Amino acid sequence: MSEVYLSREGYEKLQDELKNLKGTERPAVRQSLQRAREFGDLSENAEYSAAKERLLFVETRINKLEETLSRARLLENENIPADKVYIGATVDLTDLKSGRKLKYTLVAPEESDFERGKISTVSPIGRGLLGHAEGEEVRIQVPAGLLNYKIDKISR
Repeated sequence: MSEVYLSREGYEKLQDELKNLKGTERPAVRQSLQRAREFGDLSENAEYSAAKERLLFVETRINKLEETLSRARLLENENIPADKVYIGATVDLTDLKSGRKLKYTLVAPEESDFERGKISTVSPIGRGLLGHAEGEEVRIQVPAGLLNYKIDKISR
């Protein structure tokens, strides 16, 4: 399997989520499952079905996090060219159509959070910005149409 590049913040966030799932969520769901079993007939026991479904979700998420963290490689800024857009870069853009100023940080898919300006390198905008330099104009095809941006600044 391939490596997953994460910032230190992203790595720690995933570790915290894993710790919470293993230490708090999983035991709570197992306790709910045990209580639901005590109600008797499991074939018509909504609480039991809901607890089983929740446990499956928690176990699946734990497995995914463990797998991701086992492949994680922390980004070290000294290994990444500063003059081009790469994972970990914060990019100030101007939308050439509207004049609106935008700011995105390119991150691994596991760290993406659009509301906080963190976009995945595999998203259409992330892919469209990768490898470009300050001052360049980029055209990015997204489901809603064509975006035209000017890269004003790249920072780490």
